[in-house]
Amino acid sequence: MIRPLLLLLVLLAIAPPGVICQSNAAAGRSDAAWTIDRCVNSFSMAGIESTKAGYQYWFADKSFLDGRTLKLSVVRAGAATHAPHTHAEDEFFFVLDGSAEFILNGDSMKVGPMTSLYCPPQSMHGIRNAGDTELKYLVIKKYDLVPHESTSKP
Repeated sequence: MIRPLLLLLVLLAIAPPGVICQSNAAAGRSDAAWTIDRCVNSFSMAGIESTKAGYQYWFADKSFLDGRTLKLSVVRAGAATHAPHTHAEDEFFFVLDGSAEFILNGDSMKVGPMTSLYCPPQSMHGIRNAGDTELKYLVIKKYDLVPHESTSKP
């Protein structure tokens, strides 16, 4: 019980207000039309996207709000979703389960659950599963604005 509560508190602390609840203004609706149905996105295996290292689930994708995203990445033992890389946006990882090796500008550190990892803009960064069980972590990132294409939930 304490882990889900702690996770919720972390998300509320670091996510801008609109990330947890989809803005109806972004969907062309007035703020008065927000509903609880539009503000809840529960994980479902039916909604996952396979990756070469495991799978991902978008709680809030690139077309949501103003490009702010929240994604769950699940990586099998010994794998990485991609090699260390750079990009213009900063990014947070939040380790939920498993053991991760975090790479930042040539340095690396092994970390465990309930750990946040910050990737500054233009930094060479990456994350890989350093354990023998699945690694589960959240990715919080803001992409350039993408026009909202749907009025569905995030």
